[in-house]
Amino acid sequence: MRIIFVGSGEFGLPTLERLHQQHDVVAVVSQPDRPAGRKRQLTPTPIAAWAQQQSLPLLKADDVNTNAFIEQLAPYQPDAAVVVAFGQKLSPGLIDALGKLVVNLHGSLLPKYRGAAPVNWALINGDTRTGVTVIGLAQRMDAGAMYAQAELQITPHETAGELHDRLAQLGPDIIEQVLDRFEQGILEPQHQDDTQATRAPKLSKADGTADFTQPAEQVRNRIHGLTPWPGCRVNWHCQHTGQTQPLTLRRADAMPNLPDFVKTDTPPGTVLDGMLVMTGQGVIKLLELQAAGTRPMNAHAFANGHHLAPGDHLEMLDR
Repeated sequence: MRIIFVGSGEFGLPTLERLHQQHDVVAVVSQPDRPAGRKRQLTPTPIAAWAQQQSLPLLKADDVNTNAFIEQLAPYQPDAAVVVAFGQKLSPGLIDALGKLVVNLHGSLLPKYRGAAPVNWALINGDTRTGVTVIGLAQRMDAGAMYAQAELQITPHETAGELHDRLAQLGPDIIEQVLDRFEQGILEPQHQDDTQATRAPKLSKADGTADFTQPAEQVRNRIHGLTPWPGCRVNWHCQHTGQTQPLTLRRADAMPNLPDFVKTDTPPGTVLDGMLVMTGQGVIKLLELQAAGTRPMNAHAFANGHHLAPGDHLEMLDR
């Protein structure tokens, strides 16, 4: 099949690679280069960089819905288009120009978690399973007809970055299934139940913290759901230095029941023996942390090198 791939983020890379192997990817559409890194150098999206390496025709635009951009697609004569983590809403006129079938790979089991951050919110909310859904394009966010789903279990210590990568690996097979059914003329859409829809709004830097007055499981879930971006940052009041500094929590265990040596009136956020931290209900056990300007470390190495000790206090950043 003649395919146009529309995407920007790394989530779409495994799918694009498979499509390039199995079909004729006649063009790739991606976002323009953006400043990145400390030097703010113009950098192509992961999809654009890969397409350039493969010498695939590459189109970039700040607004893909203009008539001028849509006219650029006419020579490619696509049979279908696959959209994954692109970052712009597609107009009806653009969708019409992308072929007889235009599908989107979304990182949740729709209608749950419509929006920009489905992977993060699945972890923040403590879900034990999630998946991907292939849908048609609609003018309401992620509300298109469903063509296929694939699911997986969320593991206890998994972060959003790790879950993102595992979900991305589901893309190639499920997209291939949908394209095969389309070619055979047996592809049947299933409408979403809008009454079951939930939202997964985009996260910002301001969301990147945790409230230790919440139960341990909620704190743990938030830490994992915010890692690696925007990151779960807290204020660390260190008794050894007498200073307060930012600290990023990257991985933790949750213990809903208090250990025998912990007093029930201990203030939430208090650091205890064994890299435990008091919460509103139970404790979390810190497993991986990162101080500003350093690499991530396991909790034991961090405690030795940075003097995190019982009696220190962690608190939520102002939002």
